[in-house]
Amino acid sequence: MIAAQDVKNLRDRTGASMMQCKKALEESSGDIEGAIKIMQKSGSKVADKKCGRGMAEGYIGSYIHSNGKVGVLVEINCETDFVARNEEFREFAHDLAMHVAATGPKYIDYSDIDPEEMKNKKEELKEEVKKENKPEDIAEKIVEGKIKKYFNEVCLLTQSFVKDTDLTIEQLITEKIAKLGENIKVKNIVRFEI
Repeated sequence: MIAAQDVKNLRDRTGASMMQCKKALEESSGDIEGAIKIMQKSGSKVADKKCGRGMAEGYIGSYIHSNGKVGVLVEINCETDFVARNEEFREFAHDLAMHVAATGPKYIDYSDIDPEEMKNKKEELKEEVKKENKPEDIAEKIVEGKIKKYFNEVCLLTQSFVKDTDLTIEQLITEKIAKLGENIKVKNIVRFEI
């Protein structure tokens, strides 16, 4: 038997419906952390189902830092104007704009990276690692690891969310898709800095 207080606590933490919370708690035998993991997995499945649907609506979130020297616009698309007008969706857009102001990503995801930049960065890192006199196979693995780390830091979707570093932006979007019931995509980011 799942206690109503546990369902309420899980709902407060995740924002999911009472039925989703109860079902996840039943699956996890009353363990709240386990229920959260179950909900994240199911959110990922929901996101996969919705990813092919069109997104003709959206919202432009904005953030201007208190010193007035950093400003961000973030275009986030969704499927319906109902979600685009939703307060939680708009707060999410604002949070993403604030995140972009703090972290300054160059790209939204890996598909946006210029192949020439990827090649140049790889060559730069090869030269750096060559100075360490490592065996070639190990040097290649080190270079691949450094490339992945570098591009994870400059791609928005792979960055850790500034308000919850346990989540990447991609995971946060997946949670919002599951919660709001629509496909969501970051379409464009623009960051200005003086």
